[in-house]
Amino acid sequence: MKTLKELFRIGQGPSSSHTMGPRMAAQQYLIKHPEALHFRVTLYGSLAATGKGHLTDRAILDVLGEDRTEIVWHPEIVLDFHPNGMRFETISTDGQASGSWLVFSVGGGALAEDGDQLVQSPDIYELDSLLDIKHWCEQRGKSYWEYVEEREGKDIWDYLEEVWMVMKAAVERGLEHEGVLPGCLKLRRKAPDYYIKAMGYNSNLQTRGLVFAYALAVSEENASGGRIVTAPTCGACGVVPAVLYHIQKSRKFPDRRILHALATAGLVGNVAKSRASISGAEAGCQAEVGVACAMAAAAANYIFGGSLATIEYSAEMGLEHHLGMTCDPICGLVQIPCIERNAHAAARALDANIYATYAEGLHRISYDKAVDVMKQTGHDLPSLYRETSTGGLAKEYES
Repeated sequence: MKTLKELFRIGQGPSSSHTMGPRMAAQQYLIKHPEALHFRVTLYGSLAATGKGHLTDRAILDVLGEDRTEIVWHPEIVLDFHPNGMRFETISTDGQASGSWLVFSVGGGALAEDGDQLVQSPDIYELDSLLDIKHWCEQRGKSYWEYVEEREGKDIWDYLEEVWMVMKAAVERGLEHEGVLPGCLKLRRKAPDYYIKAMGYNSNLQTRGLVFAYALAVSEENASGGRIVTAPTCGACGVVPAVLYHIQKSRKFPDRRILHALATAGLVGNVAKSRASISGAEAGCQAEVGVACAMAAAAANYIFGGSLATIEYSAEMGLEHHLGMTCDPICGLVQIPCIERNAHAAARALDANIYATYAEGLHRISYDKAVDVMKQTGHDLPSLYRETSTGGLAKEYES
């Protein structure tokens, strides 16, 4: 598995696969062809189907230049390797194309070509099974975060500290910002209202309302193109920050413990990314919000003193109960149902933490098994349920 720095990416929303990835690809192509007068970028599959709602064209044009770049949309062509394909070309004055580069945005802002990761960073984790990692920790009397430190080195804490600062800032900006989100849905921001309403309830209802508000805040910041952290993606970026922000604010845990929780969450997300997928276009929303719920559940269980077994069970439960969730964004926007799903997943993560604690970690289905099933389920989902906005809620809205 790769470094957690490639899972927790700091950048602009609204989509890691449809905005951050294409922007990065355009930047790399421009470096290779700085002398080009004109460009043509062809988008395939999910990138073309929901690219306008995700601002894919805007991300590319901002880099290559609107006056010299043509965007071609082919949602009906789904390439074999991954649904998020794009081809970059330079166009000469006589209309001849050259410098063809086929690249795929494979989720979480990562790029790949011909099945290979473009950024050839080393695999620093020798294990990609959470059960194997648990056994490694048991044999040495260590926690999951200590395995992260063992593989990443102590400088990972400086990076995760920056991640946590960006997450907190996104929550706080989102609680302050009112108004309407960009796009044709004219969806009004809800986080400030949820926060105010939550403060009027007793402690039990207030807890749930605040978690909702924090998740909405980050997701709404993402939907407006704000600065967020992929956890594991932009579309699911509100779940982990909401849970950790609420726990720290309500229980006064120090940053150091929050960072250890982030490392624990990152390990859970990394296993899913390595063994299956975190791309909605490849495996549906289960791969985004489902994995985010697993990450947040594991983080919460660690913070409250969970064992290796209860942390693993929390993660498994967070993912298992999102299995089969489709990715069907209305109008291709990361707004409906995405924003609400972040809020519900944050609450479910806290529930998974409590349930696993009561069960003392005893369960039959491992997190690794849930990840494997998620991968197979994603492959079995028809393409209309994998971020193409041609089925599910997206189709119903159009009718």
